[in-house]
This record gives sequence, C-alpha cells and structure tokens, in this order.
Amino acid sequence: IRRRFDVFKRVAGPLIERAERVVEIGCGNGLVQRGVEDYYRMPVVGFDLTEHALKRNVSRLSQLYCYDIHQRAPEFHARFDIVLLMDVLEHIADEAAFLQSVKYHMRGDGALIINVPAHQLLYSHYDRAAGHYRRYSVRSLKKVTEQNGFLVRFYSYWGAPLIPLLLLRKAVVRLHRSERDVVSSGFDPGSRLLNFLFGKLASFEMIPQRVAGSSLMAVLEVAGGANECGS
Repeated sequence: IRRRFDVFKRVAGPLIERAERVVEIGCGNGLVQRGVEDYYRMPVVGFDLTEHALKRNVSRLSQLYCYDIHQRAPEFHARFDIVLLMDVLEHIADEAAFLQSVKYHMRGDGALIINVPAHQLLYSHYDRAAGHYRRYSVRSLKKVTEQNGFLVRFYSYWGAPLIPLLLLRKAVVRLHRSERDVVSSGFDPGSRLLNFLFGKLASFEMIPQRVAGSSLMAVLEVAGGANECGS
C-alpha cells in the first residue's frame, strides 16, 4: 500500500497539486484518501457501494457517499477534474458500462488515474478469490479505455521486483481450500520484517518503467477534451 502511494505521487503528483475537485470511486477503507489528505492537504470525495467499508473509512477531511456511479446523479455530472480508480477496474465485469459512468462524473478536461494488477500470466486463485476478473497489460488497458472515449496520456508498470513472489504465490494459494484462506495467505507478507524488506526491494525500482510489473498505473484523459457523456 505504501509503495502504491509512492508510485502515485510520482505518476500523478502534479495533477493532484493543481486539482480542484478529486473523487475516488471505490474508496473502501480510505487509505488512498487519507494519503492524499496527509500529503497534499486536500480532501478526496469518496464513492463506494459497501456501507461496512465506509464506516471503517480512515479519511478525516473527505466527504463519503454510499453511491452507485451508474445512478449518474445530476449533482455529480462533470463535477470532478480528477477521478481515482485504485485497484477497482479489475473487479468490474462490464468495463465499458463502468467507464462510461466514470466519464459522466469527469470534467471534459479532467484526468482519470487508474491502478490495476498487471499481466494475465500472474492471474491466480488469489485473484479469483479477491474478485478480480482479469489482470492488465498496457495494450489491454489501452484497448478497453480507448473504446470508451479515453486516451492513455502516461503509464508506468511498478512492482517488478515482486513478480517472482507473485509466481510463488500462484503456486502456494492452490493449497488452500477456502477463499478466505486464499486471500489472507495471498496478501499477507508473513512478518513485519519481510514486509520491510519487500518495501526496500521495491524502492530500488525506477519509476516510470515500461517493461513489466505486478501492477500498472496510468493517467488518462477524455478523448477530444470534452465530456460528451449524458448529452
């Protein structure tokens, strides 16, 4: 989580610093919101469908809404100049409908910042148990977003040093029977020391890099610079 926010600062920091209204769709427990609040001293509106997650949300400055973006509430139309999708798109079965609803909430000159798990080769029982439909390459992300009126302005893979560990996880999680065991064992680094060492290892990775990674972060803009959704 800390590494993701470090990459986020490098990839999207200048955009966040200039932003007027930021929303995170699928904000969950608010770790990204809290990071932006603490580092950039600005609120991030949070949308999520899970009331339990919103009740545990750790943000302090930000408004929270139990809201389905497919409702397309008029008060949110073209309201936000930055939309964050941090590890959300991989959970969505109908990417096209979802991205069209995302676009409804964006200003025409706004930016969409996406983080997704990378490389279908790494897809495992952990992904399935966590509710992931897929993992992404730059090519597949560009394909689905361009089909829905977005252009990839910038991208970076990250987490390349962790790829061997994800391949190991792919083998290990097959030994667990319940989905809960798969998720907990697949995400737990094992100890604070290992977590610290993984973090140090990850810090040696140059950002941006375009070769490979366990995750992919991208900045997108609305094609043509005008939000036509809802017209």
